[in-house]
Amino acid sequence: MRLVDSHCHLQADRFDDDVELVIGAAKLAGVERILVPGWNGPSSAGALDLVGRFDGLDAAVGVHPHDADRVDDDEWAVIAASARDPRVVAIGETGLDYDRVFSPILAQLSNLRRNLALAVETGKPAILHCRSAVGEREAQDALLAELQRFGREPPRVVIHSFSGPLDYAMSMLELGAAISFSGLVFRPSELDSPEVARRTPDDLFLVETDSPFLSAPGAPRGRNEPESVGITAEWLADRRDTEPEVLGEQLIANYDRIFGRARSGVDTLRASGLQY
Repeated sequence: MRLVDSHCHLQADRFDDDVELVIGAAKLAGVERILVPGWNGPSSAGALDLVGRFDGLDAAVGVHPHDADRVDDDEWAVIAASARDPRVVAIGETGLDYDRVFSPILAQLSNLRRNLALAVETGKPAILHCRSAVGEREAQDALLAELQRFGREPPRVVIHSFSGPLDYAMSMLELGAAISFSGLVFRPSELDSPEVARRTPDDLFLVETDSPFLSAPGAPRGRNEPESVGITAEWLADRRDTEPEVLGEQLIANYDRIFGRARSGVDTLRASGLQY
């Protein structure tokens, strides 16, 4: 089964000692595309450093809601400038987190708006984190409202590690959002994820690990890794009643279209081997 990991923080310190081995294991597991998103200035720079060292990786740059009130104007200016780098295929991750609220909500909204503006300016999709407390939906409703403010021309977005109710997903799909599924779908609280998986159009779904976080059942608990993305891909194929091989081909096509990465057969983890 051909695989992508559309959201994997390989620049996190948990991978400092063996990132090349982690990427090699992903290659052996069939992972052909890995997107490494930043969450602040240093991590965005770290994503670009990895892309420069390894084939088959892409970068995203931006500010996570947890860091919304920690990134000053100078740091943001560096991030915004790096967004023009052709190796950067998306803006983010950004979004809203009303569950843990590590940054004040007003700061999160301001941060989200500047990241969305950068996505519009660069023409690159925004990767959106969205979490509410279990059983709540305030962050989902607020995120949807922010996108609807753009009217008929909202920025292209990817809903990273989907979480939330079915009607929220349907509204996002109406705006053209892509939906990426992670190990979060296995949590009992994510009741609507199976139906969202069934209803997402063929050209708008992705899978991810959110490594080193959100381990799926059967993946290492202490440090999730991109090689485990196949667990979620198999779940998605089952929910969509699709053969895994067919789903895998669609994943590759979706990744390349959503992130604007028309690749030759050499520029993949599967075909190229590691270069570092």
